[in-house]
Amino acid sequence: MAEAKIPKATAKRLPIYYRYLNILFNAGKQRVSSTELSEAVQVDSATIRRDFSYFGALGKRGYGYDVESLLNFFKKTLNQYRLTNVALIGVGNLGHALLNYNFRQTNSVRISAAFDINADIANTIQSGVPVYPMAEMKEQLQLQQIDVTILTVPIDDAQKVADELVAAGVKGIMNFTPIRISVPATVRVQNVDLANELQTLIYFLDHYGSKATSDNSALE
Repeated sequence: MAEAKIPKATAKRLPIYYRYLNILFNAGKQRVSSTELSEAVQVDSATIRRDFSYFGALGKRGYGYDVESLLNFFKKTLNQYRLTNVALIGVGNLGHALLNYNFRQTNSVRISAAFDINADIANTIQSGVPVYPMAEMKEQLQLQQIDVTILTVPIDDAQKVADELVAAGVKGIMNFTPIRISVPATVRVQNVDLANELQTLIYFLDHYGSKATSDNSALE
């Protein structure tokens, strides 16, 4: 990410902008306005301009934004030039789905190793990814220099495994378990609670209807 401190909500929207700019660039579009971006990504134009303002003058008044320049800027800001290998901890139903997906829409992230306690899965190749026994997790994470992991283990094991990940030197954990794990301040956790997200969606549908403001612009 860029060195300048930006709001967390802005940081969450940057990959959305980057993904759409890729579409525009591949379609041969040379410039785009904040209004066009707004309609495409469902973020109001004022929010887009504010998000971009944290990085200086990215566009020109009356012209909009140069698609290629803006794409290259976000590619550098989001470290899209560097491949980051991540490890999947827990190869259950959700874990298998993530292995099948394996971030194929981006060239900058891939699951390169997985770990599971199930002897029938350990020491096999799943969707092209080697699955190791949990007993080898610390050794393999350090050997492969992986410091970002995805956690999809059962609830009762989440904190214990998180402690082991911290001990292995992991710096970032994407936590798909419903509980909030405790980690030192030196480790960043991104919680992804699918049930909570679905319940939130249903709440907004029930109270505001299908034309409610997109969550992309509600992350203020």
